[in-house]
Amino acid sequence: MDRPAWAPEGVDMMQPSPARMYDALLGGSHNFEVDRLAALRGSRLVPDLPRLALSNRAFLRRAVRFLIDAGITQFLDIGSGIPTAGNVHEIVRECDSGARVLYVDIDPVAVAHSRAILVGEQNYGAIEADLREPAELLARVRDTGLIDPEQPVGILLIAVLHLLTDDDLPAAKVAALRHAVPIGSYIAISHLTSALRPDDAATLHKSSQHGNQVGIQFRSRAAITEMFDSWELVEPGVVELPMWRPESDRDRHEAPGRSLGLAGVGCKS
Repeated sequence: MDRPAWAPEGVDMMQPSPARMYDALLGGSHNFEVDRLAALRGSRLVPDLPRLALSNRAFLRRAVRFLIDAGITQFLDIGSGIPTAGNVHEIVRECDSGARVLYVDIDPVAVAHSRAILVGEQNYGAIEADLREPAELLARVRDTGLIDPEQPVGILLIAVLHLLTDDDLPAAKVAALRHAVPIGSYIAISHLTSALRPDDAATLHKSSQHGNQVGIQFRSRAAITEMFDSWELVEPGVVELPMWRPESDRDRHEAPGRSLGLAGVGCKS
């Protein structure tokens, strides 16, 4: 298999990646055949899976715009994935050309491509780090000099916490991030859930255990809400992806009561 120019040396092209599978579901081009096959396998099991990806992307756009309106001028996008149309820095640029964005991902392909599209940019950057090691992640963030630790920051945890197992203590990782940022900071979380479609969630969870894929954890509404502990939830709270402040009918990629994802935004006050 030929290695595409955008793929860094050393990346295993035979092992699927959640970031590249998500890119495939969104119709992106920065993924390998193994990622497309894994995404196709999931879509065959649950045909509206691509709609979930679109719904999640739409939530990201709305959440970033909300945070900008709330006065946030710097963003930490953890688990940013493969940059596709509608990246955080593109959304930010439309609203505030001086705002700063730092992408963080564990996938070297995601980081390499982020850096490639950000060449020459002063306000945007990308680093490789692991959410499961928040102290090390935050140290690498500080080393970039891009995020001012004394100023409120918008933390984006979009479709990443469900890649952590219960043993990884995802709520504790969110708490560590909250402890590190000043009052006035915000967090936006989207997470796969078993709350509304337990059978489909169980099917996709089992499929994610196939071969060498990264397992996906579908959590209850209570478990996802717990991740906002000590954050002041913004209305309407933790809700289905398309129900979080939709801007138009175009944001309703999934029918009410059918979303496999929940989302919310919280403020540190």
